[in-house]
Amino acid sequence: MHLTESSEMYLATIMILEKELGHVRVVDVAEELEVTKPSVTKAMNHLMKEGYIHKELYGNITLTPEGITVATEVVKKRAMIVSYLERSLGLSHDEAVKNACRMEHVISEEMLQAIKSFLQEEKHPGSKN
Repeated sequence: MHLTESSEMYLATIMILEKELGHVRVVDVAEELEVTKPSVTKAMNHLMKEGYIHKELYGNITLTPEGITVATEVVKKRAMIVSYLERSLGLSHDEAVKNACRMEHVISEEMLQAIKSFLQEEKHPGSKN
């Protein structure tokens, strides 16, 4: 199943907040993404129905194994893009994060592999992947 950009963003945000706060509630997600609590509740109900999260009534939100898989991929992709934007273009961390959050949802696999190759080459000049 192909997730929307919004769904991917919610899953990644849940994963990041859980690492930072130890727990995640609707209000935490709403504050982090600067959206309304009703918008988050609607999205959480959809993600719960699709099997990506568990949500206690008025309580914590946790990722299912499927949700963890998706969120991990999104977070890894974002980190790779951030690193590329900082290293190749000299963007500040904040600017790189802001742009990576937009790019991660639309970037092609070919572009992602090119970024990965660039970063590997930068770490190990002269080596082949």
